[in-house]
Amino acid sequence: MGKFFGFILLWNIIGNPFIAILVLLLIVYLLDRRFVGLFPSVTRPFKRLRQISKLRATIASSPSDVSSRHELARLLIERKKVDEALKLLESIQIQSEDSAEYWDDLGTCLLKTGNVSQGEQYILKALKLNPRVKYGRPYLRLAAAFKSSDREKAIAYVEQFHSIHSSSSEAFYLLGSMYKDLGRNEEAKAAFKESVAIYKSLPKYKKRQERKWAVRSILKGKG
Repeated sequence: MGKFFGFILLWNIIGNPFIAILVLLLIVYLLDRRFVGLFPSVTRPFKRLRQISKLRATIASSPSDVSSRHELARLLIERKKVDEALKLLESIQIQSEDSAEYWDDLGTCLLKTGNVSQGEQYILKALKLNPRVKYGRPYLRLAAAFKSSDREKAIAYVEQFHSIHSSSSEAFYLLGSMYKDLGRNEEAKAAFKESVAIYKSLPKYKKRQERKWAVRSILKGKG
């Protein structure tokens, strides 16, 4: 009802219903980005493209720059340019033997190209080097990779992720989402409920960064 009156007010001020709708959507978007964070950033893809361009230039002038190659591969994975990312990662394997993040990224590329067995092996290597690498999210990637072919293994990976998190609204949202994908609806509802409960218990300074996960948990918990 409030949005309706807001739209009517904007329409009267602006005099054009279509522009009023656009302004209202912009206001909603800006408020969300400021206080919640449900909507994706419209500037992130452009920033990523600029980063990719800079990294390509850096690598062209310094081909042996391992960190730039790894960062470029990570950004390419985000853009779903997996084949190019895989070539970059393979080119720095010798220098990255002790990096858990490297083995997780390499394993993720292989999962995305359909080489699930080798991808799993590399991600498990990353988790052996550092069980909390990337906050345990590799466990969820493995669970997603096996949710159709081996549900028991997928559930085991979800539970391993669960075991290393106890006070994160985001973690329980991700846990609930994976349980839901696996058809374990009661566990999913419990995880979403716990996500909201954790958010409510957080100090004010932490609530801003966890708020979107609590909101998403409420929305998914109703689905």
